[in-house]
Amino acid sequence: MVHEMSIQPGQFAARLLAWYAVHGRRGLPWQLNPTPYRVWVSEVMLQQTQVATVIPYYARFMGRFPDIESLAAAELDEVLHLWTGLGYYARARNLKACANRVMVQYDGVFPSQLEQMTALPGIGRSTAGAILALSRNERHSILDGNVKRVLARTFGIGGDPGSKAVLADLWRQSEACTPAEGVAAYTQAIMDLGATLCTRTRPVCTLCPMKAGCVAALQGRQAELPGRKPKRIRPSREATLLIARTCEHGSSAVLVERRPAAGLWGGLWSPPQFENERDAIAWCVTELGDAVEWASLPPIDHAFTHFDLRLNPIQVQCGPQAAVRECTDRLWYQLDAPPRVGLPQPILRLFERLRKTGMG
Repeated sequence: MVHEMSIQPGQFAARLLAWYAVHGRRGLPWQLNPTPYRVWVSEVMLQQTQVATVIPYYARFMGRFPDIESLAAAELDEVLHLWTGLGYYARARNLKACANRVMVQYDGVFPSQLEQMTALPGIGRSTAGAILALSRNERHSILDGNVKRVLARTFGIGGDPGSKAVLADLWRQSEACTPAEGVAAYTQAIMDLGATLCTRTRPVCTLCPMKAGCVAALQGRQAELPGRKPKRIRPSREATLLIARTCEHGSSAVLVERRPAAGLWGGLWSPPQFENERDAIAWCVTELGDAVEWASLPPIDHAFTHFDLRLNPIQVQCGPQAAVRECTDRLWYQLDAPPRVGLPQPILRLFERLRKTGMG
């Protein structure tokens, strides 16, 4: 429920726009020439990722794929290659699938109806609203993580923001606060407020335009709002990573294979993974013949959204005429001349370390 001491929606929008006119972020790459395509790519990249991290990725992506036609025509491997390091790779796969769909269904022009937009791969209600508001100044509300936090604190909306009832309350509040005019500025403003002042920890309430009337500020509930999901014990997984290396004419290569589309690191390339070291070595003997030498490398720990993963790499040095031949889903990854394919960030870091240290 919205607290009775809350600011009125009209006051909220007016204060926010006045603050944005003075303190809002300007000159972000996607704010220049904000076409639906450019805004869409930025919104997808900014999901769960900070602006400072996104900017160089966005610049490289736009340099290679300046429009939806070039993205649709590209190979998925190249899209994933440019996405390497951003994480949440389903976003990149959906981006490519969405570009293909827009080309086929809408002749390369993004649809103008919210319902058509949300039917596209990887575009939810909030992303669709942001694309239409920021690129066309149409009145659509949004509800990303920053907006949820601002609204929950300002209007005293408690409870788990992921629950159906609380989410419905937040959407109603977002709808009520979105003004009829200046929607593009308002949309950018509310995201900026959450990103710069109404931050998850240590919010700067003294500089916030909502401080007079914000329920969280008045009642000292900034740490409590928005609510948290019930805590669950994080599961952990472990796997053995086979680093099969071959060296010929001074050039070192590692065997990698494309991960299945569904599941962990779907569509990316990685050294083969096994349940244990015994299985890895058995596969190596069958597929590559007798290894020259092998050794364990330090474990790789990586935290995903819902679980922790530990990879235990074992490095096997193969002869230059290793039996495995390249095919559609398997290749020898040249460490000094890497192909343009997508790698998970922990694997990329491992390969950079191997390249710098020779045999690890």
